[in-house]
Amino acid sequence: MHALEKQHLKKVSGTYIFENVLVPSITRTIQKDNVIRYEGNRYSVPRGTYRPDAPNIAYLQVDKNNLYIRLKQTGSILAKHRISQGKGLIISDPSHRERSTSKREMLILQMEEVFIDKENFQWLVEQLKERYPRHVNDQLKVLQSTIKSYPNHTEQALIEMRRLKMTSANDFRDIAHSLFVQSQKASPSAIEPNQKYKDLVAPERSEDIYLKVLAGGKNE
Repeated sequence: MHALEKQHLKKVSGTYIFENVLVPSITRTIQKDNVIRYEGNRYSVPRGTYRPDAPNIAYLQVDKNNLYIRLKQTGSILAKHRISQGKGLIISDPSHRERSTSKREMLILQMEEVFIDKENFQWLVEQLKERYPRHVNDQLKVLQSTIKSYPNHTEQALIEMRRLKMTSANDFRDIAHSLFVQSQKASPSAIEPNQKYKDLVAPERSEDIYLKVLAGGKNE
């Protein structure tokens, strides 16, 4: 009987077991010195995680021995620590003290959380690193600024950017801006225009060039 049952047994993925034993996440505040408090101890997160203009909330999950820290409940793991049995200790990962690398990777991680298609975003990051190795930080800042300026158009901008084989942060910004302009034209203002100027026609703006490209046309 046992021999027959054994033939139908399937190996259970270790990842499946791991994911299902984690307790629901709890939140902690990220301190100015880039640590979070848990069970009487302080655990480090990468340098630059704390930002004055951010919510600075971390999501914690634990299994039997490990503590996992994320910036979003279902986001990528920001830090992993062995849970200490002591009290009043600072549990630090040496890599969290690396300044330049941590700051860049932290920015990438924060921006990645904005996108639904993580693979598309990683493609863009790799393109920037490959094509602009000496100016990656500048490119990332343009991305960050664009995400803040056009939060409702960043996902589609990235899709169009990849389709059009464009590879710079400036391209991303211009496409996002063009999508914003396009959305404004599709949703006219409810405010009645001044009748004094009703016969005036506004000159065509340069961003229409991008709108034509996005629509599949050619710039003439």
